[in-house]
Amino acid sequence: MNFVVKIFPEITIKSKPVRQRFVKQLRRNIRTLLRPIDPGIDVTGTWDKIIISTEQQDEQVCRQIREQLQHTPGICHILEVVDFPLVDLDDITEKAFQVMGEAIRGKTFCVRCQRNGHHEFSSIEVERYVGGGLLQRVQDCSVKLKNPDVTVRIEIHHKQLYIVRERHLGIGGYPLGTQDAVLSLISGGFDSTVSSFLTMKRGVLTHFCFFNLGGHAHEIGVKEVAYYLWSKYGASHRVKFITVPFEGVVEEILTKVDNSYMGVLLKRMMLRAADKVAENLDVHALVTGEAISQVSSQTLPNLGVINQATDRLVLRPLITMDKQDIIDTAARIGTEEFAKHMPEYCGVISVNPTTRAKPEKVSREEQVFDFAVLEQAISCASAVSIHEVMQDDRQIHEVQIDEVLPEQAIVIDIRHPDEEENKPLELDNEVKTVPFYQLSRVFAELDRNQHYYLYCEKGVMSQLHALHLLDEGYKNVKVYRPAK
Repeated sequence: MNFVVKIFPEITIKSKPVRQRFVKQLRRNIRTLLRPIDPGIDVTGTWDKIIISTEQQDEQVCRQIREQLQHTPGICHILEVVDFPLVDLDDITEKAFQVMGEAIRGKTFCVRCQRNGHHEFSSIEVERYVGGGLLQRVQDCSVKLKNPDVTVRIEIHHKQLYIVRERHLGIGGYPLGTQDAVLSLISGGFDSTVSSFLTMKRGVLTHFCFFNLGGHAHEIGVKEVAYYLWSKYGASHRVKFITVPFEGVVEEILTKVDNSYMGVLLKRMMLRAADKVAENLDVHALVTGEAISQVSSQTLPNLGVINQATDRLVLRPLITMDKQDIIDTAARIGTEEFAKHMPEYCGVISVNPTTRAKPEKVSREEQVFDFAVLEQAISCASAVSIHEVMQDDRQIHEVQIDEVLPEQAIVIDIRHPDEEENKPLELDNEVKTVPFYQLSRVFAELDRNQHYYLYCEKGVMSQLHALHLLDEGYKNVKVYRPAK
């Protein structure tokens, strides 16, 4: 099986050195992401396409490769191809019949050819010749040049012939690592997860910064969605997840700041703290999920006042997006369920929040704020590499992890529905499918006399959720992590 990766069109209009650098980075990223799936995979290509060759014939492995490519920034689309040495037009027709004959039977079709190199025929001649040949060979089919049921795609690159079996869209954007790093302020909701995705899609190394306002369940949820975003769209590079304990800052605001200005001051304190974190990471920009007037703190006057808390560049990818557009994007990238079920912890709620904050008023309010509390929060910030973000020292002692299941054990598959569908868990034991975001509710309804084993692909989220259930008082939960 071969895959032909077509790069994002914006890359093709770059200068030659920039384009070569971007393609080289994309090629490197693809190798990093695919070799855990197939150690023998071969990745080549230098200019307008990347060729990926694998000896694997297992459909599940090929599907994993395809889906990883679909989630890799910098890719416009992916072609699943069967390749042959180029001979002549008759041979092209024969190979197209072998690969696509059954696909066009009883349907309308057209032939499209893309060609690089010098040949005795043109692309249009290939389309006409192959189309006529298929029409003669395949019963109950007909040619339709506009909106056919099936498009037979042929690519000819010098002396190589590719017959395209399937064509899949990528996410576009720039290869991760071609742009400088940013620090994304993430709360786990719709906005911050989508804004983080958009910077990752643009090739930006995106570190995550979470301000813990006092909710342990919220922290677990934010770690989960950050890990999900990284593992699905950015696993070619390692980034950091930083937690800043902000309970003291919230208390200081609640007890000393005018009610109408609490939200604005909280955002300013977050930017100040994020600025220090970014400085330590040598990151030059911050990212937020703010959109104009979505909430009171996001009016233009308030955003202007909030911006004044830092000299660092603040990027707002969602600034003009409608809420429904943001939700639709979250659904498309897989963070909607995280956001919908994210435990909330409201740090400050103003009764009559200002929508037109005045700099002089903000200055007076901040004069009564004890900035030692903010400095303490910053000094207590903890940073961990994203691939370790779900680990918790307590797991080692409190969560039992088994490689072999008892005969009567019940396994609960807590993976995201997309993961479960793509790679079903096949066991002799009873398996219940309960997505992680429904686990707390469903587990409360289960028989407490029965022991349950949580399962996820890498054993990370299952350990964290088992720990959380133990904290809730359940003693009948363990983790199933089969030996590799």
